[in-house]
Order: sequence, then structure tokens, then C-alpha cells
Amino acid sequence: MKKNVLLSLLMILLLAPEVWAQTQNVSGRVTSASDGSALPGVTVLEQGTTNGVTTGSDGEYNLSVQPNATLVFRFVGMTTQEVPVQGRTTINVQLSTDQRQLEEVVVVGYGTQLKQELTGNIAQISGEQIANIPTPSLESALQGRAAGVYINQGSGKLGQGINIRIRGAASVSASNQPLYVVDGIPVTSSDLGTSNSEPLNPIADINPNDIASIEILKDASAAAIYGSRASNGVVIITTKRGQAGKTNITFNYYTGFSRPTKIREFLNASEYIELFTEAIENVGRDPESTFARNGLDINSPYDQNWAEEPFRTGSVSQYEIGLSGGNEKTRFYINGNYNTTDGILIGNEFDRASGRFNIDHSISSRFRIGANVSLIRTLNKRVSDDNAFSNVIQLNALPPIQPKIDPETGELNRRTLYYNNLIDQRDGFNDATTYRTISTGFLEVDLLQNLTFRTEHGIDFLNLQEELYLGSQTQDGGPSGYGYNSQLTSINYNTNNTLSYNTLINDAHKIEALAGFSYQDASTSSASVEARGFPSDRFRKIASAARITSGSSSETGYVFVSYYARTNYVLNQKYLFSGSVRVDGSSRFGSGNRYGTFPAASAGWIVSEEPFLGDSNLLSFLKLRASYGLTGNAEIANFAPLALYSAAAYEELAGLIPTSLPSEDLRWEKTKQLDVGIDYGLFDDRITGEVDYYVKNTEDLLLNLPIPGYNGYTIITKNIGKLENKGVEFVVNTRNLVGEFQWSTNFNIAFNRNKVTDLGGNTIFGNSRGLGQIREGEPMAVFWGPKYAGVDPQTGDALFYIQAGSDEVTSDYSQAEDQRVGNPNPKYTGGLTNNFSYKGFDLNVLMQFVQGNDIFNMAGFFQSVNGDYFDNQTKDQLNRWQQPGDITDVPQARYLEGNGGERSSRWVQDGSFLRINNVNLGYRLPSAITERLHLESARIYVQATNLATFTDYEGYDPEVNTTYFGRSNVNLGHDFYTPPLAKTFTIGVNIGL
Repeated sequence: MKKNVLLSLLMILLLAPEVWAQTQNVSGRVTSASDGSALPGVTVLEQGTTNGVTTGSDGEYNLSVQPNATLVFRFVGMTTQEVPVQGRTTINVQLSTDQRQLEEVVVVGYGTQLKQELTGNIAQISGEQIANIPTPSLESALQGRAAGVYINQGSGKLGQGINIRIRGAASVSASNQPLYVVDGIPVTSSDLGTSNSEPLNPIADINPNDIASIEILKDASAAAIYGSRASNGVVIITTKRGQAGKTNITFNYYTGFSRPTKIREFLNASEYIELFTEAIENVGRDPESTFARNGLDINSPYDQNWAEEPFRTGSVSQYEIGLSGGNEKTRFYINGNYNTTDGILIGNEFDRASGRFNIDHSISSRFRIGANVSLIRTLNKRVSDDNAFSNVIQLNALPPIQPKIDPETGELNRRTLYYNNLIDQRDGFNDATTYRTISTGFLEVDLLQNLTFRTEHGIDFLNLQEELYLGSQTQDGGPSGYGYNSQLTSINYNTNNTLSYNTLINDAHKIEALAGFSYQDASTSSASVEARGFPSDRFRKIASAARITSGSSSETGYVFVSYYARTNYVLNQKYLFSGSVRVDGSSRFGSGNRYGTFPAASAGWIVSEEPFLGDSNLLSFLKLRASYGLTGNAEIANFAPLALYSAAAYEELAGLIPTSLPSEDLRWEKTKQLDVGIDYGLFDDRITGEVDYYVKNTEDLLLNLPIPGYNGYTIITKNIGKLENKGVEFVVNTRNLVGEFQWSTNFNIAFNRNKVTDLGGNTIFGNSRGLGQIREGEPMAVFWGPKYAGVDPQTGDALFYIQAGSDEVTSDYSQAEDQRVGNPNPKYTGGLTNNFSYKGFDLNVLMQFVQGNDIFNMAGFFQSVNGDYFDNQTKDQLNRWQQPGDITDVPQARYLEGNGGERSSRWVQDGSFLRINNVNLGYRLPSAITERLHLESARIYVQATNLATFTDYEGYDPEVNTTYFGRSNVNLGHDFYTPPLAKTFTIGVNIGL
């Protein structure tokens, strides 16, 4: 026995040199083929094994392998290389940029992923697509570019809130706006202003030219990693970063002008006198004396076109300079931008100055740090609410027989039928100035070969200063001036801490795992003061006022704590699986319902990798995918579950009064979403695209439920109701022509159907002037009211349908029952982009379309109401009924008798439109010229935004939604003296040094 053991040991010792001789050390350096710089973090793997290393900060590696091994060099954004060792001990490799792979890398929650391995639905928009578009806010530049993402600018006012719906509205009372994440940090995106009831847009603070890419997470698989705030989708914004290599210097400049997309036509002086003379005579009154009693002169020599007075030729310009570059250790991106826009409305301006500094530094092969720092200052010179008499659009109500300038004083006319609010523009201002930083810092450590820890900390610090002054001659500031000043500070702190594990086993099993913890603490404090009694309109600061009429201060905040995990598994590069779960805790809910769990799972199959499709000349790529998950919505008041009290005073005695009822069982609003999709490529990817079908069911709606006001309370927040969205999305991308003349097309279209399936028997009513209601079994914010039936050809009476579905009509408005008369939700939306290039020329044309939505023009029962009162009327009112037998939709003009002037479907119109959203024609100077000018590159271009709009809507603009209600989910599709969008023309230059 001992002999056998000794013999075995001897054999092992003798064979040991042979065993060790089967491996050898290989070392070398990996560099970039473009500039020779070192590439840290490249994976060097012995093919067919798990044996591998990553290159250090100097691009060097050292690995023990078999003599006949093949080394595989992989790096994101670079072409993979396979190099046989063949007994060599030193192998240096240069990796080339893989442009296609770069385009296929998609930012997901807390990481990145190859697009072909995605099992969720993510729309990706590159920063180049939205750069240098003359809009204050980046959302406007996204219109028509992503299927299922409906963006409604709402108003031509600069810096106003914009409505975004990703796969429909998912809530009734809570917010329907998506979650915005900038460089990994959720940012403040809701209005914080107090001087105006219409919302500001904090996202307008972000410079679109700083953006590298925007990813819109649409389905539950993609968005559930953000859990409780992902029901409305997630918009991930990634800013630009430096790349190793030569320092690049860029200079961008554009300038241009803008005009309204439409100016409505109103009656001129002679038409006005004709219509109102007739309207007064039809009710048996004397026209001349009736005019006079209202301060009007029927014999006035003036013909003032008030409809043009709110508008001016706007201007826009932008200056920008940027630097980026670095080496294998340190990469940087520096950018400074100044944008100034004078709006199409008099008195409306928006200026933004921003600076950004992003840096990445590799301390060693294992340690990396970085920071993203932005400094932003915006100034928004605001105009009044749509509903205010000082809203300049309401100037169109003034009679054309009254002049703008008083002939007796030579000043703005103060003796007009309604307030001449041009006085507000001369003697007042409303400035909202924002100082903001959205900044993050991170540390990344490779704990083990495939295990990385990352900690990042970010802050969104926003200081909003609002200052309002109305002079002594203004309507609201008289007789001695009015001042308002508000200071608001919002601090939004966030930290993310993640462990990520990535490995490839036997070239068959790719595993990506993530676990993390996040904490968010947001607080807002504000103080405001009002004053009256200023010595003159030259003294506009609060300190100059004779008396402080009121003051206020407030503080609020919320906290989120989150735990999350995700695993992606790819088998044989064709079978895809993903699962995630997030647990969120929020201070916005009571102690019994503070935490919510939000899981999601998805799977995919790359069918084109199967052998039976390997030789297909038609199908170059085919992936089937499906996902299901749960997301939440927590966008409610910070203290909704609690019974709240407010301080009150009686003379000099302090006290408390209750202000809200408790709702201790309040819990998360939850959305369950199923998505089934196909990604395809045809003819060697000359045609690519996606098809998706989804169903979103929201339950436990966070509903602001109206209650009888006899006990002092009018609303309580409860979990009541269910809501469904379901739809289909199509995306088609084609490379129509390749070669010297290139032509590519991108088309997307999305169909969404929205229905409130349960509301606990309740009906939610909107503004008393509007038609919007939320009812069980109906789409969100459906129009509900009496249905207009036209005009009785014998009498000129306005007619209304008595019952829904009946042809029976009546001229008695009180007998007409309410029924569904319109739907503000589009049947489908989409966009079409065509890109052309030939030699140095390039042309990009983007068209956007919205079909099947209705708009209720609430201003109609003032300005299109057949002479009911002395408001000037739109031109179509000249088609009024005048004698028996007349066939028209405009009733007989009857002064003060409201013939058809009641709230009804009379002013509900089709809001469908096709808009040529953006046209950009550019020329890139040839290298022979740029070299003589010592430039790297130079491109000049001309651009038109909102060039043309095709619609049957008779109002200013079909893309409107008055926001004087706030961002109400009930009053969608309402137009009330809402200004149109701007049509803008610019010329610009992009220079690389």
C-alpha cells in the first residue's frame, strides 16, 4: 500500500513540469485605434472559459492562459476582437469604435443594457435629435419622436407647464406626469410657483444641448425598478461626458424670429356695427342709445384691430461653447450656454444661462470617481393667466370702434368696454427667477473581478424668486400700486448605492445582477409678502410700500426609502429573462401602509438566432418579448392621510382651525401592466421596427373625493376606483437609399383607449364653465353637457337635443339633458421623420400628428355667440340667421337674450391636426475649406419650427389646453383665450475647433 502511494507521488512530481508547462502568461496593452489612447476596463477573456481579467487604467493586462488559447477582447462601444495566442507572451490590441453597437446601448434604471437584449419597451432619443431646436423646454423637442408618448405644449406662453402622457393617463386626482431622472437622480419636475395659477415648468431649466440621450421607460418591465413613481412612465436624461482623446472645442450659435401659428379674425368696425345694430333691433331696442349706455359710439370713426395687439414678432438666439476630451485616466466635458427668447406675446420673455462640468477619473484599475455639476439661472417674464382680464389674448373682446390710444390724452385708452390690459404690460411685471443646480458625484469600486459597488449622491437645489408689481393705473394695482414678492427654496437630496455583478459563463450564460438602496429627502420652504401704497410707479420694491397687506410662510417635505434588485439572464445569446422588484417606503402614507412592493418580470426570444432562420434573406432580426409588472403612483399631497390644522386669528387672538379630514387607510395607487412586443429587422436591417400591445390597469385610485361642505370640508383623499388604458404601438425605421445620396425614414403611431372602469358611483366635475367630467364607463375627462342641434330655419332659435340618441329637439335649453358630446383623448398620435443627405448637404423633416381628439373652446360663449353682448365676435358670426328659410349653424343675433349662448357642445370641435414640426436644412463645409480656416468641422443651417399646421379647429391652435385650472386631469382639451404656439425661423452655425 505504501509502495503504491509513494509511486503515485513520484509520478505526480515527475509530471508536474508537464502540467505547469500547459499554461503561460500573456500580457499587453489595449488602446483605441482612433487616437492610440489607453482603454481601461476592457474585458480580456480566454475563449470558452471563465478565465479573464480587465485592463487597468493604463490599458495593460496580464493573464495566464493555455498556449493554444484564443483571447477575446470586449469593450462597450468597441468592436470585439478574437486573437489567437499562438505561443506569444505579448499581445497588444487596438480596438475600433463600433458605431452600431454604440447606438444599441440603452440606458436603463441604474445601468445600461444592449438594445437587442432588452425585454422591456424603451424609447430612445439621442441628444443630436433635439439639439439647437429653439424651444425653452426639451419636452417640446420630443414631440412626434416616440410612439405612445403624447406631448401637449398647451400654450404659446414661454416656460409654461407641458402635459406629457406615456401610454395614457393612469390617475384621476394624482399626477399623470412622468418621473424625471437626470444622471441617476430623480429631480423636481412639478410647479413650485405662487404668483400665478398657471404652472411653471421646472424641466425648462435643463439645457437640451447638454443631453447625450433620453430614454423613456414605457412598460412595467422597464419602469418597475423605479417602483412607486413609475406608473406614468420614467424619463431618464443622461448628460454628455468626455471621451479619451484629443480635446474637442465646439461653438454653436443660432438666431431667428417667430410669429404666432395663427391670428384669429374678428369683426372690423363696419361689421361690428352691422351685427350689433341688428342684434339690438331684434330685441326691440334702440341701437344708438344702447351703444351709448355701454360707453360705445355707434358713429365711431375708429377701426382698431385688437386681435393683433397681443402679438409681436418674437426673437430667439443662443450662444454655446463646449470642451470635451481627456486621457485614459481623466475625461471631462465642459459647456456654457446662454439662450434668450422674446415670446410672441408682448411682455413674455425667457432667458436661460447654464454651465455644466462633468468629469470622470480612474484612480486605478479598480477605483473610479466622477462628478456632474450644473449651474443654471433662468428668468421668466410671465404674462397673466388665461382667465385674467389682464391676459392680453382677451384684448380681442374689445370693440373695434374703440381705439388703442385715447385721442384726448395720447396715452393708452382707459375708456374701453373691458380693461385695456396693455396698461399691465406698460406699468407692471411678473418675473420668476430661478437659480438651480442639479449635481451628482459618484465613486465606483471593483470589489471582485465581476462585482462592482457604486455609490452616488445628488442634489437638486432650486431657489425660485417671484416678484410681481402692478402700477397705479392697472386694474388690479390701482389706485396706488400693488407688489408681491415670494422666495422659495426646494432641496431635493438623493443617494443611490448599488452592487452589480456581471459574468459570462462558457460563452453561453450571461448574467447581470443588481441590488441597491436609495434614499430621497425633499423639502420646500417659502415666504411671501404683499403690499400696497407705493409713492409712484417708479418705486416697485416692497420696501417702498406704505403698508404690508399680508404675509405668509410655509414648509413641507417628504422622504422616500427604497430597496431594489434586478437580474438579467441571457442564454446562448437568444433566450432572454429579466426580473426586478422594488420596495418603496414613503412619508406620504400612513404608518400602516407606508411600504409598497413593486415586482416585474419579462422574457424574450431572439428567434433570428435560431438555426432554422439563420439563412433567411428576408429576416435579419426577430425578437419576441413579453412583460408584466406592477408600478405605483405616490404623487399626492405630502400629508394627505393626516388630519391637518391651520393657524387662524380673530382680531389679536391666535387659534387653530381644522383644514382636512384624516384618511389613515390611504395606500399606494397601483398599475398592473402587460406588454407583448415584437422587434424586427428585414433585408439586412434596411427595415427595422417594433410592434407592441399593452394593457394598463390602475386600481386603488388616489381620488380627491368631493364631500358635502356643510361640515367645513369639501374634499377628502381616498382609494376609490379603477382605470384602464390599452393600446397598440407601431414603429418603422427604413433606410430607403444608401450611398452618396442617403434617405432614411422613421415612422411611429400609437393607438390608446382610456376608460374609467370604476369610480365608486361618483362623478368628478370640472370647472363650471367647462364640459369635462370623469364618469364610470367613460374615457378620462369626457365632455358632458347639452348637445347643440343647430338653428330652427323658421325662427332663428338655437336648438338642442332633448335626449341622447334621440332626434327630438327643443329651443328650451332647460329641457336638454346632459350627454356625452366629446372626448379630449386622441384616438391615435404619431410622427414621421425623413432624413436626407447628399455630399455636404443634409435635410431633416419632422411631422407630428394627433387624430380624433375634441377641443371645447370655452371662449366661444363670449366671442362666437351671435352678438349676445358687446364682446367683439369672430368672423363666422356674420353667417347668422336673418330670415325664415336661412340654413345656418349661427342663431339669430339677439342682444342679451342668450340665443344659443349657454354652455353646450356648440363650441366643441375636432382638434385633430398634422403639423410640420421641424425642418432643418444644413451644409457641412468640405475639409479643404475647414483646413484652410484651421477648423475641425463647420456646418451652417436654416431651421423652421412649427412651420405649418393643418387642422379644422377654428381656434388659435389645436395644441392647446388652458392651464388656469392648473394641471387638472378633469379639464383636458379646454381652450380659454389660450395663446397659440410660435412659428420660429432660425439660422445657425456649428463649429468644431
